[in-house]
Amino acid sequence: MPRFAFCIFARFNFFKMCIKTADLCDEHIDKLQVAENIFRDFGGRKTFTGEIFTVKVFEDNSLVRTSLEADGTGKILVVDGGGSQRCALVGGLIGQLAKKNNWSGIIVFGCIRDSEEISGIDVGVKAISTCPVKSVKRGEGQTNILVRFAGVNFIPGHFLYADEDGIVVSEKALH
Repeated sequence: MPRFAFCIFARFNFFKMCIKTADLCDEHIDKLQVAENIFRDFGGRKTFTGEIFTVKVFEDNSLVRTSLEADGTGKILVVDGGGSQRCALVGGLIGQLAKKNNWSGIIVFGCIRDSEEISGIDVGVKAISTCPVKSVKRGEGQTNILVRFAGVNFIPGHFLYADEDGIVVSEKALH
């Protein structure tokens, strides 16, 4: 049985169980995909869990914003930005939008900006780096498709668990 850590979320003034990725690996390694350690933590929430929703874009964050405008309760937005480090796909305003619409977190295979602001927002944000340049807005890309990076297939409807130790993905909820 996995051990659980208790996390305090001040906004709601209650305790919420957080599942540690190390414990999941100890108990369920045969059911998990473990992402390569290429991500840095930027968000105010370091431990987050949710159902995967994907966006595939390249240097255009229009669909990132559109996706985060929807209710994200219990979901994590996984953004395949092609690993580009020439512009940011998430900034402070988009981070605030994710918080407002109850997203648990955002994983960006690309860059973010406004990292200091994002660190104060109660949403998990992991990305490969930062870049001060904003993206273009052409509305190009795809949503809710299988994307692959960091050695993991991110499939819509599967579950993602993230903390300071890394990211793991499971076909079914393990909590």
